[in-house]
Amino acid sequence: MSNGNSPGAAPNAMRLLWAGFMAILAAGVGFAIRGGILDNWGTEFGFTATQLGAISGQGFTGFCFGIIIGGVVADKIGYGKLVIAAFALHCLSAFVTLTATPSNAYNMLSWGTFIFAVANGTLEAVANPLVATLFPKNRTHYLNILHASWPAGLIIGTAMGWVLDDKMHLHWKMQLGLFLLPTILYGLMFLGQSMPKSEASEKGVSLGEMFKDVGMLGAVIVCYLLSLFFANALGMSSQVSYGVAGALLIAVGVMTKFSMGSFLLFVLFITHAMVGAVELGTDNWIQNITGNLFTSEQGKFLFLWTSAIMFSLRFCADFIEKKLKISPVGLLLICSVLACIGLNLSSAINSFGAALAALAVYAVGKTFFWPTMLAVASDRFPRSGAVAISIMGGIGMLSAGLIGGPGLGYGKDRFSGEELQKSNAALYEQYKAPKPSTFLGINALSTYGFDGAKFGAIGEKLAKARDEVVKAGGDPVTALQKLTPDERTVHEAGISGDRRTLKADSFIPLTMAIIYLLILLYFKSIGGYKTVHIDEQKA
Repeated sequence: MSNGNSPGAAPNAMRLLWAGFMAILAAGVGFAIRGGILDNWGTEFGFTATQLGAISGQGFTGFCFGIIIGGVVADKIGYGKLVIAAFALHCLSAFVTLTATPSNAYNMLSWGTFIFAVANGTLEAVANPLVATLFPKNRTHYLNILHASWPAGLIIGTAMGWVLDDKMHLHWKMQLGLFLLPTILYGLMFLGQSMPKSEASEKGVSLGEMFKDVGMLGAVIVCYLLSLFFANALGMSSQVSYGVAGALLIAVGVMTKFSMGSFLLFVLFITHAMVGAVELGTDNWIQNITGNLFTSEQGKFLFLWTSAIMFSLRFCADFIEKKLKISPVGLLLICSVLACIGLNLSSAINSFGAALAALAVYAVGKTFFWPTMLAVASDRFPRSGAVAISIMGGIGMLSAGLIGGPGLGYGKDRFSGEELQKSNAALYEQYKAPKPSTFLGINALSTYGFDGAKFGAIGEKLAKARDEVVKAGGDPVTALQKLTPDERTVHEAGISGDRRTLKADSFIPLTMAIIYLLILLYFKSIGGYKTVHIDEQKA
């Protein structure tokens, strides 16, 4: 029951909200630090952009396992045990990553990032259904507040990288270990707290019943993404990976008595896969893209700028929904249009001022995607308990890891390589990577990007030249003259590749806008969007 001093359904509702806030903040800090040291890894270990994309992509794929498995067992074993597991996994991820050496770097960085992601997913399997249960009358508002912690973590992590990397030049291992500080804090905030169960669990809904809304349609999406993970991350053959995914699909069918599931939830799952690709996939590369267009410090400032906008606006969802009378689906439609415009504007930026404006539009667009999608699923499918929103989060992260991050890395490799080959074929042969890059394992899409070590050396030389020019009070653009003509040609090809990558990325929110418009029209045809309860859903 609610308490007069608490706006939620339990006396400690706000304490639990802020504990969840701190947990996701810890994930954001770690994510931002890892994104900021990608260039360090590329230079130190000679990784290509696609390899870096694959490593960073593990930060999303592992999340899927944590959030889906955690969402399935949350109401059975209790949220407290999941918090303990997440805390232990966060500590383990730091140990694995920090033991990376040149001989084992790719494997250790990949697995360290994967374990870190499992911990993040486990925490979100706790926080999302917990907040949805604690604040049933205002889920959109409080889920957006909960997820304001993500950009807050990005701000803190990026600022730390800015100071410790660019200013103090500390080794990346020292930077990475600092995410353990907010990890300790969230552990203390959850310590000793009692946690409520979801509406579905309180009413005794079985696990099979919880999965019925997901059904075969939703399971197909998850199983396909898992087959990609098995093939890419675990090295399984395509036949084995599809076989394992097929077995999981049959298991879901048996559990749900082969229920097809809700078509609306199926559409929401597909759309959330796009959310993961365009929001998190782009976030993980935005520092590198803008850092290539401008200085490394300017790239970090722009990332901070977009994160600050997201953090601030996520406290405004209640005002938008109640005062401006915009439904959650209407808000998602507006955001997808803005995200598409923002990415197109960003692909054409030539000055820092233009970058501030373009990325502000993009930031406003992506602000409400993730938490509002969770709120819609929770509002419309209460029978699923923690299952539907946990699977939705897992789909978003799997998509970001398997499609968004690697896709942007592949796009950068392909477009940059094409630009250099077109302008100077001999130079392209000199700078191209020793191994081709592919996307989703499709050999027909094979392309050669830049050698990570060679391209990174140009970036480091330019960064030092920019620092010298800025200290002397000059225009950082003139630092390009410090490069040889060949180095300038390679650098310019890299910038052209960045621009084309952002423009290609903009087609994702454009597709999302069309889907949200159709969903909006559907709700209008049935009397409008509203929150439903289990008894109403059954009826």
